[in-house]
Amino acid sequence: QVQLVESGGGLVQAGGSLRLSCVASGIIFRPNVMAWYRQAPGKQRELVARMSTGSDTTYVASVKGRFLISRDDAKNTVNLQMNDLKPADTAVYYCSAGSTWYADDYWGQGTQVTVSS
Repeated sequence: QVQLVESGGGLVQAGGSLRLSCVASGIIFRPNVMAWYRQAPGKQRELVARMSTGSDTTYVASVKGRFLISRDDAKNTVNLQMNDLKPADTAVYYCSAGSTWYADDYWGQGTQVTVSS
């Protein structure tokens, strides 16, 4: 059984930083793609950043230059360093793992990020 467990969420003031981590366990294959999504109250879930094993990355425009996704494939871990946080970044953040670029085969349970103004 595959499990993705996120950690690192919390409450931070605008301009602050947080680092989210997601550990995948029970995976018998190495996920080719890992990603971070977020969902704010009343809004649809959106992709924040995605990264392949080949280090291809993509970011939603609103976080470019502020967020950095990274992977440690030896540990089946994906991280999201979030800097210069804004109240608009407030959301539940989810990690996903997939076999192909557009496949989100597995999901974590989410971690809350709240940015106060």
